[in-house]
Amino acid sequence: MVARIFYAFLILLGGIAYGLLLGGISRKITARLQNRRGPTIFQNFIDVWKLFRKKTAISHGVMFYLAPMFRLVGGAGTFLLVPIVVGHPYLSNFSFGGDLIVIMYFMVLGCLGMALGAAESGHPHSPIAVTRGLSLMAGYELPFVVSVVVLMIADKTTTVEGIVRAQQGGILHWHIFTHPFAAAAAFISLLGMMMSYPFQVVMAPQEIPIGPPTEYSSSFLSYMFSGRSVFAVAKYVLFMDLFLGGATNLGWAFLKTFLIFLWPLFITNVFPRFKLEQAVSFFWTWPTLIGLIDLIRIYIVR
Repeated sequence: MVARIFYAFLILLGGIAYGLLLGGISRKITARLQNRRGPTIFQNFIDVWKLFRKKTAISHGVMFYLAPMFRLVGGAGTFLLVPIVVGHPYLSNFSFGGDLIVIMYFMVLGCLGMALGAAESGHPHSPIAVTRGLSLMAGYELPFVVSVVVLMIADKTTTVEGIVRAQQGGILHWHIFTHPFAAAAAFISLLGMMMSYPFQVVMAPQEIPIGPPTEYSSSFLSYMFSGRSVFAVAKYVLFMDLFLGGATNLGWAFLKTFLIFLWPLFITNVFPRFKLEQAVSFFWTWPTLIGLIDLIRIYIVR
C-alpha cells in the first residue's frame, strides 16, 4: 500500500508537469497563430515556481485561502481516480467499482470551492465570473452526463475500467465510432469544461480580467495554476478512456491525450466568444439533443 501511495504521488507530479507543459504549448501555438513569438513552452513552470516562492499580506477570510486547495484537490482527486493504463499495477490509479459516478462529483468539487473562495474576495470581478462559471457548468454538465449515461447503459458498467475493456478489439470498437452522437456531445461539452472559445465566459479578459483569480497572488495562485493544469490532464485522460479505447502504455496515453488537447486549442483559436446566455442555451439544445440520439438508439436496439 505504501508503494502504491508513493507511485500515486509520482504520477500526480507527472500529471501536473504534463498539464503545465500542454499549457505552455497552447500559449506558444496561439501566439504563432497571432503572428507573435510568444513565451517559451516552459514558461508555466517558471511562473508556478516564482509564484510559489512569494508571500502575500492580503487577507479576505478562511475560505478565500482554502479555494486554491479545493481547486488542487478537485483536480488531483479526479486525476487519481481515472486509470491511465487499465490493468497496470500503478498506472491504473485508484479506480474502483462505480468510480465514474464519483469522478463526476469530483469534477464539480474544484469549481464549487473556487466559487466560494473567489466570492469572499470582495472584488466585483470575482462574483461576476463565479456566477458565469456556475451557470456555464450547469450548461455543459447536461450533455456530458447524457453521454456518460449512454456508455454506462451500453456497456452495463459504472466503472471507467469496464468501459475501457468494452472497447478492446480494434479501433472500430472505440466508442467514438460505436456511439458517435454521444461522443460528439461529450467533446462539445469538453470545450465548456476547458473554458475554450466560444465558451470563455468566466475569465473573459476583455471584460472581467482573469475573473475568479483576480485577487489571488503568490503561492495561492501557484496552487490554483497547478490544480487547473492537473485537472485539464485528468479530463483528457478520462475522455481517452471513455471514447478512444484507453491506452495500453504511456506512449499511447501521451499520443491520445495530446490529440484530445488539440481539439479545444483549435476551436479556441478559430471562433469568437459567446455571451453567457448563448453558451448555456447552446449546451442545453444541440449537444444535449445529439447525445439523446444515441440514448434513444440504445433502447431501440435493446
